[in-house]
Amino acid sequence: MNSPEPVPQHPDTLGLFPDLRSIARYCSAPEVSTFLRTISNLLATDYQRLTACRSGFSDLFQRIDDADRSEMLAIHDEMNRMEMERFLLTCSVRALHQSCTHYRDILARRAMLLVAAEMEADGRPMPVIPFSLISMGSDGREEQTLITDQDYLIVYGDGGGTEADQYFLDYSNLLVDRLEEAGFKRCTGGIMPSNQTWRGSLSQWRRRLLAIVRYEVEDYARNMMDLIVLSDARYVAGDRGLGKELVDLIRSLERDYSRALWGMAKAATEMKVALGFLNRLWTESSGEHKGELNLKLLAWAPLVMNVRILAINLGIPATNTVERINLLEQEGSFSSTQARDLRAAYHILTKHRILLQIRVIKGISKDSYYLNPYEMPTEERERIRHAIMRIEELQKMIHTNFSIV
Repeated sequence: MNSPEPVPQHPDTLGLFPDLRSIARYCSAPEVSTFLRTISNLLATDYQRLTACRSGFSDLFQRIDDADRSEMLAIHDEMNRMEMERFLLTCSVRALHQSCTHYRDILARRAMLLVAAEMEADGRPMPVIPFSLISMGSDGREEQTLITDQDYLIVYGDGGGTEADQYFLDYSNLLVDRLEEAGFKRCTGGIMPSNQTWRGSLSQWRRRLLAIVRYEVEDYARNMMDLIVLSDARYVAGDRGLGKELVDLIRSLERDYSRALWGMAKAATEMKVALGFLNRLWTESSGEHKGELNLKLLAWAPLVMNVRILAINLGIPATNTVERINLLEQEGSFSSTQARDLRAAYHILTKHRILLQIRVIKGISKDSYYLNPYEMPTEERERIRHAIMRIEELQKMIHTNFSIV
């Protein structure tokens, strides 16, 4: 049975509460006693809700083991609902990342088994060659949130010839359909194995990657973006050895071909951030989102991208953003203060991305990207502003380190 991930204690919930010791300055002893009983009752209720979540996840994981096509979406939706409720109780970005990534891996593996069985029942058994499903994007970084799409590729062993190519084309098309039925939206950028760019044998992948890093492709800008996406590749299912071989190949080529890495660094440092004159938060001046900023494109994405560049440059194998920051601190690229500030920046920006998603899920808003910073308390707005300032400093550091002009 696949068990749910534990809910970790994490500092991303610190700073949400006042110092309770100061209450005695303003309240009498009976009032303090009443207050503490109220807090105790609330904590007991929240604990019961968290315990119910853990029990509910355990039951749902058991259901996945035997789920058919018709049950997958309902299970996925219920897991998302419970994870949303748990986040509203804990505000733990880390716990949500771990849980959403974990249960979506399990759902994807079940979908793969169902697709293989469906094709075999159709008289098309799987070829006797290894294959792997690899994830990228937020899933590759183990940073899944409440709203997800498909960011997968497939690699299969050499030697199967055109028959294997055709089989995995049909398998990939069916897998994308079944994942969509299970609540994994199709990737708007086409990063799915049904797209020939994201499917192939190991030797086909090797040729494709070498053509990119050697600048042998026509549409270099698009292929460079593909290489950036591949930087977060993570094994999910299938043959682990084959998956590791492809991931290791991607990492080594990115490190060995400095021109390609320089191109990625240039793209990272040129990403616009939401800072204007005198480091004030920049917001849209007109249009539908007047007074708002795109939290994903102008804050969160530049942070993830620039941390990624430094990790690749130093051969750090981790894909998770916070883990990359921790390892870069250990290696000496970041001071303890800089690493602490970048971790805090990641958590505050991701927390608000998740809260925007919850607003969409609950039907409060239609957009999960745009945030109005002037509708929130001053302290919270300042946390976001300082987070973006740290990102801009990181961009300047990389700009200097890579001699980008």
